[in-house]
Amino acid sequence: MKVTLEAVAKAIDGTVVGDGSVEITGVAGIREAREGELTFLANPRYESYLELTQASAIIVSENHRNIGKPLIQNPNPYLAFLKAMRLFTGEAERPCAGVHPTAVVAEDAFIALDASVGPHVVIGRGASIGARAIVHAGCFIGARARVGDEVLLYPNVTVREECVLGDRVIVHSGTVVGSDGFGFVRDGDVYRKLPQVGNVLVEDDVEIGANVTIDRATTGTTRIGAGSKIDNLVQIAHNVQVGKNCIIVAQVGISGSTVLGDHVVLAGQVGIVGHIEIGAGAVVGAQSGVSKSVKPGERMFGYPALPLGQAKRIEASIRNLPELIQTVRRLKRRVAELEGPKEPR
Repeated sequence: MKVTLEAVAKAIDGTVVGDGSVEITGVAGIREAREGELTFLANPRYESYLELTQASAIIVSENHRNIGKPLIQNPNPYLAFLKAMRLFTGEAERPCAGVHPTAVVAEDAFIALDASVGPHVVIGRGASIGARAIVHAGCFIGARARVGDEVLLYPNVTVREECVLGDRVIVHSGTVVGSDGFGFVRDGDVYRKLPQVGNVLVEDDVEIGANVTIDRATTGTTRIGAGSKIDNLVQIAHNVQVGKNCIIVAQVGISGSTVLGDHVVLAGQVGIVGHIEIGAGAVVGAQSGVSKSVKPGERMFGYPALPLGQAKRIEASIRNLPELIQTVRRLKRRVAELEGPKEPR
């Protein structure tokens, strides 16, 4: 496929700077791009690659400096590159509608006529699969679970009984939606399991990475808000409430009954204790440990997590501790010299 740069710019709502007749054959990252390909610059860290890339054209922000290559200017280069990728790669091929003969489907389960159910899928009693949904090989859909329209379940996803996936949800391989919450009551020398009788509700347009575990509520519902995106290897405990359009990065752990407001960002390996609230728009930096509620819009970092400015000052002070200790020792010696020898009592 060959498209002129001018045509690409029109398709992604950009403005050409330079030769718009350049032919583009594909897209690639700035380091691996070759002649004929279109790349992009969204992160200033990659600015040095502008002079090195072999790409024939680059998507940049508005008013970017001229670098001697044709450019497409756009206010959001990353989003523009996404549109360009779709232009050249098109939509992924859909499997054929229907139920594979090796699938095990309960008699009273409902499967939309245009849904696709792959090999060795198990669908329990009273479960439903929505229109144009794709359930790949080896998935398990428990009794009375509901899978919405245009959902995509990659191989070996588990959606346990009573759990609900909204429309256009994407779940990657190995994820379990609706595993039991970690609830036990001590009885003398033993622990008795607390029944977990709630469910999980994943709202529309959520994407969940590989090997994520979202525990069902003890009672009520564990909720993942519409538009939220969850990376691989995340643990979300029972009765957690995640707001809309949240970003939860790999290896985050959220303890039971914690509430996240809308548009919260949790960076990699953040740990959050139970029964607290993270306010809307808050951002928690990587590897932070959050032990108290966070105000809306707050930026937190460290262990224990503190407001970002305070955490940075503490971190800078810790780095200077060896020199500070040496300085204190010198001052103590100097004071001792000035005071002279102590007289015996």
